[in-house]
Formats: sequence, structure tokens, C-alpha cells
Amino acid sequence: MPRTPAGRVASSRPPKAPNDAAPQAPRSSRKSRPLRSLVILTMVGGLVATVALPAYGAWRPADDAVTLQQVAADDAQSLVVASDSSASELNRGSYSATTPEEIQKKKDEEAAAAAAQAAAEAAAARARVTSSSSSSSPVNISMVSPGSGEVRWPIINFTLGRGLWDSGYHQGVDLLASCGEPIYATAAGIVSVSQESYGGYGVAISIDHALGGQSVNSLYGHMTYGSRQVSVGQAVSAGQLIGFVGSTGSSTACHVHFEIHINGGVVDPWAWLQSNAG
Repeated sequence: MPRTPAGRVASSRPPKAPNDAAPQAPRSSRKSRPLRSLVILTMVGGLVATVALPAYGAWRPADDAVTLQQVAADDAQSLVVASDSSASELNRGSYSATTPEEIQKKKDEEAAAAAAQAAAEAAAARARVTSSSSSSSPVNISMVSPGSGEVRWPIINFTLGRGLWDSGYHQGVDLLASCGEPIYATAAGIVSVSQESYGGYGVAISIDHALGGQSVNSLYGHMTYGSRQVSVGQAVSAGQLIGFVGSTGSSTACHVHFEIHINGGVVDPWAWLQSNAG
């Protein structure tokens, strides 16, 4: 074999020509393959997240308690109903009236109920008065005040109490008697007031009279609740029973507060009775 000048054995193979080298893939193609794979993986991951995340968000453990404020913040239009709530049928009694007709009807029903209650209480009071009067011998339960004159005593068994203007602003006379004692109209006339609550007078009746050419008004206060026997506009005769003694309104003891007004002015009722009653 021929030797080179350096003493090495020369190979019998001829040197490879440059165009005889093995073909190689282009460098740009090798770089695009990992990039394409990365894009595909990213798209797959995004698709998985798009499908899985809403389902995960909708799922909540059964024992994961939330407040009403949290529910409202998540979805203001959500309705939270307790698990033990039951359906109920709506009816007209479960909501308030809103139209003027319904409001007026409701007021009328309430007024009728109140009137029925007042009538029942009045009947019970009359029954109690009658019972107590019949069991107490000193009480005079006659239905007409004794006498034959045009003016009668408004009460029979009494003790004189405060008079006109005594102890301050006092426009009448107090005739002290047991609760349940009968009260009579002092003269014939027309009832102008008949109320269960007439200011400080409590249960009171007022009657307009025409006596001796004068306009006279008599007032009877502090009567027993439910004991009124006459109503406004009713004509009464002298000595007719109109109610029973009580202690209603501004009162601290059983008595009848009796007033007399002549032509609109206050007069001493005690002196007037002594001069006219008989």
C-alpha cells in the first residue's frame, strides 16, 4: 500500500465528494415541529378548561353553607328557599287590601265588629247593674223619678258633694251615690249628647229642654259604661230613666256630675234644683 509522506498508510477509499454527503432535513422544518405540538397542546388544554370549569363552578358541596348576601352577590335574581318550606295556597285573607273599595270595605267590617262588641259590652253592663241593684235593698230601682212637677230630681239617694266652681274649674254639682243608682232626666226634652266617652265626663248624656220660655240644657256625667238608656235625637219625658251612676272619665268615686246651662250660661245646678224640682 502506498504510504504518505508522514509514514501513514493511505486509505484505498477515495475521499467523498461534497455532493455525496447524506441529505439533511431543513433547519426550519425541525424548529416548526415542537412549535406545532405546543400549539396543539395549548388548544386541547383550553378546550378541557372551557368544558370542565363551568361544571366545577356549578358543583358545590352539600354542606358548604352560604349567606344570603353571598347568594345575592353571585346572582341577584336567585331565590333561596328553605328545604323545609311547603307550598301554601294564597287567599284574600293573606294579603292587605290595596284598592279604595277594599279599604273602605275593611273599615266598614271593622266598624261593624266594634259596634257589635260595644253592644255586647253594654248588654253585659246592664245585666250587671240590674243584678247588683236587685240584690242591694237601699237602691231605688224605680223607672221614673218621683214627683209631678215639670222639673224632677236627677237622682234620689245621694249625698251632696262639690258644688259650682268648688276646687277650681267645676261647672256643676256632684251628687254622690252608689254605683248602679238610677239617673233620671230632670225635665222633658231632646237628647243632644249620648256617648261612652265624652271628654272628662266619661259616659255622659246631655238633654236640651224648653222651660219657662228659656233654653235649658242639663248634663249628666261619669255614668257606668254601657248603662245609657237613650240615644241622640230621642225625646225623653221628665223623670225618665236615662242611665246609672258610675265613676268614668275624670272621676275617683261613684257619683253623677250634674250641670245646668240656661240660654248658654252656667248656673248653679243645686240652687236651680232646690227652686224647681218637685
